[in-house]
Amino acid sequence: LLIADEPTSALDVSVQAQVLDLIDELVRDKGMGLILISHDLNLVARYCDRILVMHAGEVVESCAAADLHNATHPYTQGLLASVPRMEETREELPVLDRSAWSGT
Repeated sequence: LLIADEPTSALDVSVQAQVLDLIDELVRDKGMGLILISHDLNLVARYCDRILVMHAGEVVESCAAADLHNATHPYTQGLLASVPRMEETREELPVLDRSAWSGT
């Protein structure tokens, strides 16, 4: 099992891809499991089969990487909505109502 905690956070995009391709190759060749910890949901979706989204130390969403953009939890939806898109201009993001979430 390889636990990679923010392995590319301080790297430029081209080096990020090289590092993640190397990790991916290592995991596949050795038959290892990988826990990839990152704040970059799009990056995680490209390199992982399953995604767990955590808030305040609790798992709030678990889904297949391919289903990430169909997230149902408000926190995950908020994270996805916060990613800037070049083709889109938008107003301020709404404030999430965390009081409605279970466990908070």
